[in-house]
Order: sequence, then structure tokens, then C-alpha cells
Amino acid sequence: MPLFLYLALLLLGLHCAPPNSSEGKVTTCHSPQQNVTLYKMSSINADFAFNLYRRFTVETPDRNIFLSPVSISAALAMLSLGARSSTQTQILESLGFNLTDTPVTEIEQGFQHLICSLNFPKKELELQMGNVLFIGKQLKPLAKFLNDVNSLYETEVFSTDFSNVSIAQQEINSHVEKQTKGKVVGIIQDLKSDTIMVLVNYIHFKAQWASPFDPSKTEEGSSFLVDKTTMVQVPMMHQMEQYYHLVDAELNCTVLQMDYSKNALALFVLPKEGQMEWVEGAMSSKTLKKWNRLLNKGWIDLFVPKFSISATYDLGAILLKMGIQDAFADDADFSALTGDKGLKLSKV
Repeated sequence: MPLFLYLALLLLGLHCAPPNSSEGKVTTCHSPQQNVTLYKMSSINADFAFNLYRRFTVETPDRNIFLSPVSISAALAMLSLGARSSTQTQILESLGFNLTDTPVTEIEQGFQHLICSLNFPKKELELQMGNVLFIGKQLKPLAKFLNDVNSLYETEVFSTDFSNVSIAQQEINSHVEKQTKGKVVGIIQDLKSDTIMVLVNYIHFKAQWASPFDPSKTEEGSSFLVDKTTMVQVPMMHQMEQYYHLVDAELNCTVLQMDYSKNALALFVLPKEGQMEWVEGAMSSKTLKKWNRLLNKGWIDLFVPKFSISATYDLGAILLKMGIQDAFADDADFSALTGDKGLKLSKV
């Protein structure tokens, strides 16, 4: 019977509030060559994000979509360290990499620089991305694999006894809860007894707006249209402020950029009525670059509703359709992880 790898990806929700100051380690992430690699990676990761998003719109047409694309791409790239032959090729090509133009070593360095940049200590905002491997005691991973996941992906590795499913599940959930400051509880709920390894990725982001909203101007009980027939009453933040924005006549949408206090921003894309699918289909890294050139600063009368989104997805079926097939098959080649075959990916 094949042994199973279990890949868990999670995103910690966004909180627009003042961050807590903390001192961090001194790290150097950038060189001119690394900046070029990061720029190339950003376009590829953005296109992967939009391709994945469009898959979700097909698979879950009536649900909100909430995901962290960089968590998914980083976790899959990390998994590819343990793969060989077509198993590895399919994983990396599904992420959008042309292996003729971008060698595997460059991809690895790109993710190393990306994760280092995300985790670089910042006093103005909290941003932490982490990877954790829980490896069954009977699995003997290769030293190179363990060295690579640590040096390239800043991954913690724990030896875990999966023969006791409840204890192993508790160990994983407790670690993730601690690392996400209690925000993510019970990430693993259905651990199987034949699991041999669990890879968990988490990301935590918390920042303050560059132009904070005045709580006294929040309008309680404002009407918000969830869909064509559903209206809810919610608190609505309000302010008149200068923001970068544009109206894209070609895509029939308005784009609003909201800056955080330092080195981060949020883009809100607001399609005109009936134009949602048109805008979704056109989203790409080129679209983002076009908007970045055309954004202009001007006064905006802005209303933002209080909201929360949570979601759980079975990514396995979607990744199969995106080209990751061998990893789920009985003849999957993860021999760069253990030196032996017999492992396959069971759940994402």
C-alpha cells in the first residue's frame, strides 16, 4: 500500500489594526541578482494565482473565494524538492515555470529570496510565512532534502508518531495554533492512520492603513448587497481621502489602491454590474503592471464594510486539472525525499 503525503495550506485572515512592535533577527535578503530573480518570480506567481483563482470560479461558482496563492506555490515548490522526473516537472510547470527558460536551481533560489523577503523583520507590520514538516518516525528522509527545505524554505522539521492519529493531529494543530498566535485552530481534522508526512504552510499578516479610518465615522447598520437578492446590515467604515485609483474602460472596472503604513498595499477591483466574469478572465501579471502605470491619486469618498471570510477547499481535484497528476498516482516519484519510491500525495 502506498504511503501518503498530506499537504495542508492555510491562510491567516487579514486584520487591519495597529501592529505590535517586536524586535527580529538581522537578515540579508537582497542583492542585485536576487532582485532580478524576485521580479521574474512575482510575474510567474501572479499568473499562477489568477489561473488558480479562475479554476476556483469554475469549481465553486456560488462561493466566496479566499486563498493565499504564495502559500500554495511555495508549498508545492517545496514538495518538488522531494520529487524527481515527471513528478517534479509537472509540479513546477503547473506553477507556471518554463523549465527551459527557468532552471530548477533558479526556481529554488527565487523562492528562497521570496520567503526571506516576506519574513524580513518589519516594525511597521506583522508578516510571517512558515513551513513545517511533520515526518513519520519510520520515514528516513535524505539529508539533502532536509538541508534544502531548511535552507531554502526556512522549514521546521519534527519527527512524529503517526501510529497514534489523535496525538499526531493534536501535535500538528497545537504547533500551528502557537505559530499563528491562536488565530488558526484545528487546521487538521481528518488525519488518516496511513499518513507518513504532513507539510503545513501558514501565513500571518497584520498591518495598519497608511490613512487610518476614524472609528467615530463608522456608520452602523449600513446596507450591503451580498448578491442580487441578499442585503445585510453591517458597520461601514467611511472617510474622504486621497487614494491611487483608476477606471479601466477596457475591462469595465474601477481599481482602488489602499496603502498600508509601510511596504504593503491592497488592490480592490470593482467590476461594473454584469462584468465580473469579463474582469476575472482578463486578470494577469500584465494587467497588474498596466494598472500600476495608470493609477493616479485623487479624492475618494470611501465606504468599506466590516466583513469576514473563511473557506476550506480540497485542492487535489483542481491541481490534477492543472497538470499535477503523477504526484497523486501509485507510481509517483518522490525518491529525492527518501531514496525509495512508494510515496504519493494523498490530500491537499
